[in-house]
Amino acid sequence: MIFRLGEARFFTALAIICQNYVYLRSDASSADGAATHAGETLGGRRTGANYVQIMNLRTLCFALCAASTLAVAGCRKPYAEVDGEMLGTFVQISARTSLPPTEIYERAKRIDAEMKRSMSIFDEGSLLSRINRGETDIADNHIKFNLELAGRVNAVSGGAYDVTVKPLVEAYGFAGKDRSRRVNVDSIMRFVGFDKVRVEGDRLIKADPRVQLDFNSIAKGYTVDLVARMLEEEGMKDYLVDIGGEVRCRGRNPKGGAWRVGVETPFEGNDVPGSHVQQVISLTDCALATSGNYRRCYTDDEGRKVAHTIDPLTGLSAVTDLLSATVVAPTCAEADAYGTMFMALGKERAIESARRLESDGIMVYFIAAAPDGGYEVYYSKALGAALKRIGDFFHAI
Repeated sequence: MIFRLGEARFFTALAIICQNYVYLRSDASSADGAATHAGETLGGRRTGANYVQIMNLRTLCFALCAASTLAVAGCRKPYAEVDGEMLGTFVQISARTSLPPTEIYERAKRIDAEMKRSMSIFDEGSLLSRINRGETDIADNHIKFNLELAGRVNAVSGGAYDVTVKPLVEAYGFAGKDRSRRVNVDSIMRFVGFDKVRVEGDRLIKADPRVQLDFNSIAKGYTVDLVARMLEEEGMKDYLVDIGGEVRCRGRNPKGGAWRVGVETPFEGNDVPGSHVQQVISLTDCALATSGNYRRCYTDDEGRKVAHTIDPLTGLSAVTDLLSATVVAPTCAEADAYGTMFMALGKERAIESARRLESDGIMVYFIAAAPDGGYEVYYSKALGAALKRIGDFFHAI
């Protein structure tokens, strides 16, 4: 939906984030002007003088309403709405600005192209792909930033979050590769481990040339941050950016309230984004991302569901009763990375880690499988006031 700049309309927006998807729904109502029924008679009858007075009053009312509408339109910038594609998924931007949506989208697409040239593992010509093949050891600022952040999350997780898992990801049939019939975990694990890579100046040093990096668990959130920074550099203070369900917002929505995002109910077969919203969270001046396994998995030769989260300490697919991990953080790159980390840790260790991270501005909303087949929710106390509802199966941590 593209907002036609200059119209005197007011919009309300609801951003619904399903595990990895966000939708902006707008309801428009025309600005209402006149509240006077011009043409009423004085004393029950219409005289010539009164008619002239009434007509003058009508003209005055219309003039005042028109001036009021122009003043509102001139003082309060409209919200530009952008719908498009980035990083192979959708992008939606809602921002209060006088810039046309087409220009905002063009600038976002330039960021998209830059990120693909830098860190895409699907583009054989990207810088990261060439580093993984050993064709170069020169890293750009994007790769260095993401590797530094990945190192911090790796340390917090005790090694459960690791961006050197690419050989395992490919062997299990994720990242667009065919799955090996039999994964030789022991041989692959020789090339997995964050201690096998470091940066010296602009060079990325690998302990073994077969070590490969995969930033898919962090790069999308990082790209959201770059788009948000672009908006702020243009003076925008009220906006929401969503790329594939990862969100960063600031200020107020078009209705003047906090931005509202919804967390989807995680169950197998829930393939229609937005059809099953379990929670709505009110947010501003922060970022949000959700990780979950119930959509991205495959069935192995024995008919078992294998999730896309891999434990880099064992080389095996992580088995956990934690179904989805929603993270609210200062930046979307952090929310993205910590969401993946929590899924790898499992429910109990994720709860313990979330408690320690709350002092760093990290808040969580976990949905776990209950023994009776239902759901249990674990959420940060600091996030409680932003939740639309809290039920009997909710637990503050």
